[in-house]
Parts: sequence; C-alpha cells; structure tokens
Amino acid sequence: MDRSKIAIFDTTLRDGEQSPGCSMTPSEKLRMARQLDLLNVDVIEAGFPISSDADFQSVKVIAGELRRPIIAALARATRDDVDGAWRAIQAANRPRIHVFLATSDIHLTHKLKISRQQAIDQACEAVSLARSLCDDVEFSPEDATRTDLDFLCQVARGVVAAGASTVNITDTVGYTMPREYAAIISAIKSSIQDSPGAIVSAHCHNDLGLAVANSLAAIEAGARQVEGAINGIGERAGNASLEEIVMAISVRGDALPFETAVNTNELYSASQMLSEITGVAVQPNKAIVGRNAFAHEAGIHQDGMIKNRMTYEIMTPKSVGVPETRFVLGKHSGRHALGLHCERLGYQLPRRDLDVLYRRFLAVVDELKVIDDDRLISLIRHEIGKETAA
Repeated sequence: MDRSKIAIFDTTLRDGEQSPGCSMTPSEKLRMARQLDLLNVDVIEAGFPISSDADFQSVKVIAGELRRPIIAALARATRDDVDGAWRAIQAANRPRIHVFLATSDIHLTHKLKISRQQAIDQACEAVSLARSLCDDVEFSPEDATRTDLDFLCQVARGVVAAGASTVNITDTVGYTMPREYAAIISAIKSSIQDSPGAIVSAHCHNDLGLAVANSLAAIEAGARQVEGAINGIGERAGNASLEEIVMAISVRGDALPFETAVNTNELYSASQMLSEITGVAVQPNKAIVGRNAFAHEAGIHQDGMIKNRMTYEIMTPKSVGVPETRFVLGKHSGRHALGLHCERLGYQLPRRDLDVLYRRFLAVVDELKVIDDDRLISLIRHEIGKETAA
C-alpha cells in the first residue's frame, strides 16, 4: 500500500508554552528542543519572537543549534513581527516564518475591527514580505473553523499567490466536529489545487475533547501536515496531543494509510521531560504516555496479559519508550497475577500458601488501594511464616 507522508509540526515550545503554568526559560526551551529533535519531528515551532526578548533569544539559539528540522517562528501579519521572526530564525538551516491573522467575522468585527477585504490585503502583504525574506512561509487564518468557507477559500488562494507554501487551518477554539472539519480541509485543498507545491495543515484545539479526532479527519481529507504538542499542552484545554496522533497513525495503519518520520521510542522521554520542566503532571489515564497507559489491575485483564499481551494491549510499551507493562496489585487483581508477581520477587508459592496470602492480600488492599513490592514481601514473610509455624 502506498503510504502518504504526514509532516509533524510540533508547537510545544510556542502554543504549548502559552498554557497557564507551562512557561519555560530559554535554557529549558533549548533542552526541550533537543528532545524534539531526537523525536524526529519535521517542524519545531520555537516560539513567538516579538512577544519578549527572552523568546526572541530562545528562538535564535534553537535556530542556530538544531540543523535537521525546520525551525519556525510565529509572527502576526505586521511588518515588525515578520522582521522580528526573520531575525530570530535566519541562522537556521531550514527556517520558516509562520504568519497568522484572524479571519472569522467575530474576530474581524470585535477584535481587529477591519473588513474582510482589509484582512485579505493585510494577510497577503505580510506573507509577501515574509516570502521576500524566507523561502518557507506558512499562513494560519486564526479561527478558521468559524470563518465563512467561501471567504476562507479566498484567503487561502490569496496567501498562496503571495508566497505561502503551507496553509494551516486552525480550529482555534476547538469548535469544529470531525466531519465538518474534513469538509473544510477538502474545500481548502481544492481551492489551492492550482498551486501543487502548497500543502494544507491542521491545527486543532481540544475544548470539546475532539482535537485528535479532528486532526485525523483532516489527514483523511487531504491535510499533509498536522500540528500538535507533547502531552497536548496549550491554551485552555490544550492542543491536539502529538503522541496520540502519531501512535494512531502507527497502530492503525490498516485504517490510516499514512506514515510519519517520528521516532516513537522517544515519545515517553519527551513527555516526561516536558512534565519535569513545566512541573505539570500528566494525568494517570492519559493515552500513550500516562502512568496507567500500560498498567493493569483487573484480574481478568492480568490473566489475559499473562497468556498473551495482545488480549489487552494494542501496542507495546517499548514502542513509545515506556520500559515495560506494569501489573498493579489492587483489589481487582486475581490470584494468578498475585502468584506471578510473587514469583518475580523470588517466591514460588504452592497453591495452599498462595490461597492464604491471597485472602490476607484482599483484606490489606481494601485499606491501602494498592500494594507495592516492599509491602508484598513483608506480607509474604509474615503470612506464610505464620502458616508454616501453625
């Protein structure tokens, strides 16, 4: 099967960092950027240079050090922003200027206070300026999914004619639905089909919990770049989770005939590093990288896993960089799993002793919820020793 390549645009250091409580110092941004390079993402959006001197310096340092990925810098559709973005990334081996301007009527009327024609003129002028400085220009119509579709197509045609090679359709407030978003992507793709070098990109927020679903729908509709952030961090409810998009494509190749260049073995390391840098913990049940993503407590699940891991795991922990599957010993754990755990700790218990231990184990976990190895060893020595003495 011919598999289309999907470019992965990581915005952890820009949109992700805008998440409340997730700001990073320049040295932390550089450290995270190095990990994203190991992850082999195609584009690293290093920051928004005009926003602060620190962000400008962060982008500049990253652009100067990392030679493989495209390094993007964000700019509003103004001369000062575009010039600032270019100064920050001009040392990059593969620089990109990412220009954005809102296009929905609600933004044009209430925020920017300009007309649709003024928006097109401003967007095209900024893209043209960016293109005069840099060969790679991306344009994002902010709040694209609440923009009149005919007008959105008009904007897309205008910015591509002005020099944009990527048109990024932003679901800025996480408003759209998968089928709806797919139709928008398809319409934009058709509107710029006379420019074969231009690609359509997807950028989704998670306000309704649909960012990943919408991103996958966009890919199926013809988007060939998808934007996301590690751990799904970002404004409000966050961005599309990069690790979830990548692994959906990897695991469900039968349904999604696409591929990425991402080194999935580095996903868990990237997640852990970001969590450490920001101090924001990953929720335990987070897909792919959460503490419980490869943990099993229910007895039926543990028994199935012991017999064949494919009964309850659709990917291996090592495929995303997690060391191994964990069997959690709690009140839902079965006798078989308890016995196996005892064996791993060096205790091969006969059935009678295991029955004794299991009854005591259930009483203890009722209070403690889960039992760690040290407590289990103590329980084994106490209960089996007591039984032997009797």
